[in-house]
Amino acid sequence: MRLVVGRIGKAHGLRGEVTVEVRTDDPDLRFAPGAVLETDPARRGPLTVASGRVQGGRLVLRFQGVEDRTAAEGLRNTMLIVDVDPDELPDDPDEFYDHQLVGLRVVTVDGREVGTVAEMLHLPTQDLFAVTRPDGREVLIPFVEEIVPDVDLEEQTVLVDPPEGLLELADPPKPATADS
Repeated sequence: MRLVVGRIGKAHGLRGEVTVEVRTDDPDLRFAPGAVLETDPARRGPLTVASGRVQGGRLVLRFQGVEDRTAAEGLRNTMLIVDVDPDELPDDPDEFYDHQLVGLRVVTVDGREVGTVAEMLHLPTQDLFAVTRPDGREVLIPFVEEIVPDVDLEEQTVLVDPPEGLLELADPPKPATADS
């Protein structure tokens, strides 16, 4: 199974380094020197990590054969991909791979059916569940402990405790009345 573990951002400096938006919970393993990463688009890779460091809270990598800023800029927005065993699980029991979450039933703590996880969205501020409601509409639910107290892979469910109004964001706007 192929997993996206990062996205290349801007060139950093003059010697071919790039910033990377990390999309993995194990960056030390995925971006270790010598790691070979597939790419999307495929024509830009594979890329082998030559070195890496964290600077200002951001991962900065240099790849073998990428020697200057121009070459580094040519990699911008490239997705970095690894092949993993579909049965492999993260070390932390509270972490999940996207493929484990997509397709799970989403239910509120009081038993209301919300829908099915259609996709995981990884935004700079937080991860979101894109949930398809039974009527086909979509609602986005932040994947934070306060709102998602439990994910049960055996039961194939995500338990949510949404703040008031969150699930209604997917509702169509109410038509204006003559009184408004």
